[in-house]
Amino acid sequence: MIRVLFVCLGNVCRSPMAHAVFAHLVQEVGLGDRIAVDSAGLGLWHVGEPAHRGTLAELARHGIRHDGRARQIVRADLSAFDYILGMDHENLAALRSMATHRGATSHLTRQHIGLLLDFAPQTGQSEVPDPYYSGQFDEVYSLVRQGCEGLLQHIREQHAL
Repeated sequence: MIRVLFVCLGNVCRSPMAHAVFAHLVQEVGLGDRIAVDSAGLGLWHVGEPAHRGTLAELARHGIRHDGRARQIVRADLSAFDYILGMDHENLAALRSMATHRGATSHLTRQHIGLLLDFAPQTGQSEVPDPYYSGQFDEVYSLVRQGCEGLLQHIREQHAL
């Protein structure tokens, strides 16, 4: 089983959107039994809350459901997931710091900790902007979709799926 974790600051906007989009794409290609998907936040402000209404509305516009609740990343996640993808450079720095300071470095040889948009170079962007205050959920969806499509292609190639 290949395990993918999407991470943003609070786990209510970007990472649950990526979680839902990627899970949807995985199901569309029939790999739901080979790829597990989850999301988490670096902070604990929204733990237990549903995704932001803007995220849920944008997902619904594209026929994608998300029923998850926000959670904070925990130490076990650092070794449980094969791909841990942050939405921006701040998320990535925090994830790498957690991995280094929590003794997860031995696992990093087989794990990918990076940015979602590493898998969508055609966007010309490295970060998925936070729509929490801007309300630009449509822009975020476009970037997330492209990143998720590139990630799925990468996983399929790397793991011969």
